[in-house]
Amino acid sequence: MSAAIILKRLRAAATPAKAAALQRFFKTGQGQYGEGDRFLGVMVPEQRRLAKEFRDLPLAEVAKLLASPYHEARLTGFLVLTYAFERADEDGRRDIYAFTLEHRAALNNWDLVDVIVPTIIGGWLLPRRGERRRLRRFAKSDNLWERRIAIVATATFIREGDFVETLAIAEILLDDPHDLIHKATGWMLREVGKRDLATLRAFLAAHAARMPRTMLRYAIERLPDRERKDWLAVERRRL
Repeated sequence: MSAAIILKRLRAAATPAKAAALQRFFKTGQGQYGEGDRFLGVMVPEQRRLAKEFRDLPLAEVAKLLASPYHEARLTGFLVLTYAFERADEDGRRDIYAFTLEHRAALNNWDLVDVIVPTIIGGWLLPRRGERRRLRRFAKSDNLWERRIAIVATATFIREGDFVETLAIAEILLDDPHDLIHKATGWMLREVGKRDLATLRAFLAAHAARMPRTMLRYAIERLPDRERKDWLAVERRRL
């Protein structure tokens, strides 16, 4: 098993037309959030098949994939880690978690964060409340992707009815300048509301007037029409 074989398989499955479309979709132009990223033109189902086939790939070989300039190579490498994480014992999971943090610079687009982080980072931190302080530090990072890691990792906690970190990190991110953070934070708040409307409404009562409109719209998406209109009518203010 080697990174070279995976890259060869990815190239064999590549489609130039898809590569061009993906580069537009993931905003790889100058000044855009994915500036400079490169695509082969391989769709995610094929990458998942490869990752499952190579889920015993040694970490040293995974590291080669994560260092690739090609988006699909990095995603496939991280998918290998998620499948390995699901099967690993506690020591193995600790190693994969630490490896993922060490290589988090390769989590440099929203799809990479959203697919990988809940399983590995959220999964490791779920029973370890004392280690979750790292997420709040990430939420204050100058790095866009670390801030998205912080909020998206809490998806795992939300599924278990644990909203503490989501609400704390959402409050940190209220003044974030980036639309991708507004969307991710609103998404996580919406997930909280699916499980506990009272908790979502309490957060909105405290912060709706300060929330970026995109964050608010995502958060209230599943509320009744009249209630959504009422929240959107809250006077905008910045603190």
